[in-house]
Amino acid sequence: MARQVQLPKLGQTMEEGTVVNCLIKAGGEVKRGDVIFEIETDKATLEMESPADGFVKHILVEVGQTLPVGAPLLVIGDKDEEVPRNFTDSPKAAVAAAPPAIAVPRTEPARPMETPAKVIASPRAKKLAEELGVDLANVIGTGPAGKITEDDVKKAASTKTATPAVAATEVKLGQTLPLTKKQRLTAERMVESKREIPCFYLSIRADVTDLVVLRTKLNETTSTSSVQAGQAKISYNDFIIRAVAIALQKFPIMTGQLVGDAIKLADTINIGLAVSTPNGLIVPVVKDAHKMDVKQIAAATKALAEKAQNEKLLLTDLEGACITVSNLGAFGIESFIPVVIPGQCSILGVGRITDTSVPNKGDRKLMSMTLSVDHKVANGDYAAQFLDLIRKLLEDTSSLVV
Repeated sequence: MARQVQLPKLGQTMEEGTVVNCLIKAGGEVKRGDVIFEIETDKATLEMESPADGFVKHILVEVGQTLPVGAPLLVIGDKDEEVPRNFTDSPKAAVAAAPPAIAVPRTEPARPMETPAKVIASPRAKKLAEELGVDLANVIGTGPAGKITEDDVKKAASTKTATPAVAATEVKLGQTLPLTKKQRLTAERMVESKREIPCFYLSIRADVTDLVVLRTKLNETTSTSSVQAGQAKISYNDFIIRAVAIALQKFPIMTGQLVGDAIKLADTINIGLAVSTPNGLIVPVVKDAHKMDVKQIAAATKALAEKAQNEKLLLTDLEGACITVSNLGAFGIESFIPVVIPGQCSILGVGRITDTSVPNKGDRKLMSMTLSVDHKVANGDYAAQFLDLIRKLLEDTSSLVV
């Protein structure tokens, strides 16, 4: 029996998605679990699988089209089945219609759209093609539904027949730059944060002189062979995440969200870490951070960073954080005020470590931290104690390596 396949809700915050790749053709057979579309959400580009076996009767969307959750994408049916006309109404005409609603009649069924071969490629294959100067339009895909794989790109590069990739256009003064989908969604969420989250801000400086010594000592004991075997070097962010996780156990209201007339606390301590990638800022999440020691956190953040750089993050890697750590110290920034991510209570902005002469203590290494807090959830006194505990934990390193 014919059925429409709709755009599923691929994440907690997803309201719409953009079709960035179509891996099927009208008339082709699909099996349950086959990847049929690549959908860009507010967090990542994800693969959408077929929910059932059948034959593709009609494709109702085009690559580049942005649709709300629940919009019909294609029609699946039996091989020789005649599909009712109302099943082929395109989301362009009836995207807002709920399931019981009557679709606007069309004089003709929507014509199936076949995706050009040059766009049927995995994200990693696209990235590799850019690096090797391979024109995907000239590559024959050997993956499912003709999808271009990394091996296909490597083979094309080895033949030396590929056309060099076009260099990115240089940005100049006076230009008008269109927003990417990710930029637009980020802008919308930041506006939502400023509009709906009444924040206050707390700043403090931590003396991390002993922490710097501890980090150096721990990393010196990590042998070259251990690093080659996958053991991660410990970063300052790993210590900060460890301190935040301990502090959240002492001050659990900082994990909360206002729900109606109550504050709902998080079930577990998941901490987001802002990571810069070639495609922009992304915030993967260290799950159950309170159950990890600093070496385990280092391994988790390393794995997440590698997945982010290679565009391999899953949706589960991006959801569930109750707080985020954003560290701009590597860029020489001493302090800044970060914006709270909707769905979280606070965000900790971390600046660079500076050499400072302190009276009666001599030369010390100080690090500035600024905590932005949702005043609907926590008050100033409570949040100040939370931030002060983070400072004390970073200064007294004994608890960070337990």
